[in-house]
Amino acid sequence: MDTLALIVTIGVALGFTYTNGFHDSANAIATSVSTRALTPRAALAMAAVMNLAGAFLGQGVAETVSKGLIGTPHGDQGMGILFAALAGAVAWNVATWRLGLPSSSSHALFGGLVGAALAGGSAVIWSGVVEKVVIPMFLSPVVGLIVGYLVMLAILWLFRRSNPHKAKRGFRIAQTVSAAGMALGHGLQDAQKTMGVVVLALVISGEEDSTASIPVWVKIVCALMLSLGTYAGGWRIMRTLGRKIIELDPPQGFAAETTGASILYVTSYIFQAPVSTTHVITSAIMGVGATKRVNAVRWGVGRNIVIGWFITMPAAGAVAAIVYWIIKAVFG
Repeated sequence: MDTLALIVTIGVALGFTYTNGFHDSANAIATSVSTRALTPRAALAMAAVMNLAGAFLGQGVAETVSKGLIGTPHGDQGMGILFAALAGAVAWNVATWRLGLPSSSSHALFGGLVGAALAGGSAVIWSGVVEKVVIPMFLSPVVGLIVGYLVMLAILWLFRRSNPHKAKRGFRIAQTVSAAGMALGHGLQDAQKTMGVVVLALVISGEEDSTASIPVWVKIVCALMLSLGTYAGGWRIMRTLGRKIIELDPPQGFAAETTGASILYVTSYIFQAPVSTTHVITSAIMGVGATKRVNAVRWGVGRNIVIGWFITMPAAGAVAAIVYWIIKAVFG
């Protein structure tokens, strides 16, 4: 039974990674597709490859997820908590994908972990939740908005005497690099989050020691599932990010992607904080768009997205808690 529970939980974790891939693929490529720097299929293929590569570039975020957010109760209770957390995250990912709302897969996972842990009477490491999740959740969009605005201002000043048509052609080419950087950062952040969950499942089952490094097979399967999900595409969310917030041109797309990628690398390597790629790129797009004129950004769409950000953790947590209570009632 313990082995079966472990296999099922890891399977659901990989399913979450797949939904993360198709849910968040828009983060890396929406701007490049909307500016016609890349065709949709070429952009998805590039994003899938770079997600795969990014997954192997570190493990600090994975360690935060596996050790810094909830306790690790052993046995059936612990596995039930983890299964419920993943179920809550997957349910929220699918619901927001159907609505075309670019909510955060990361915070759906964190909300699921906290909700299931509370329902199961397990310890929640609140200091870790606040420092590694809540504070970055508020700070990263603000930083993305400000830095995106400043980067775009710098581009406008540096190329103020350039021929507009030639400059746009150049930035359309440059966007292939910035989009690849964004996709690499997405792999660096989001594949590690699932690695942390799989490691947590292995620790709960007693298959791995909590001090052990991440097994190579865990890195490979998580990276592959994220890449497969990315290639499956997230057209609904791509439309929201690429068109509904603001009509982007190549310089704006380059500025937004460069801003987003830079924030992902800094938070991964320096702070080991699992930030949301959705929060970062959406706020960067808004900041870049505001340089045109403030009312060029469709702030109503942005407001709806922000509301989605705030309800993601409690909503996923509530679903996870309900799933845990159902498991408890059925299996005892």
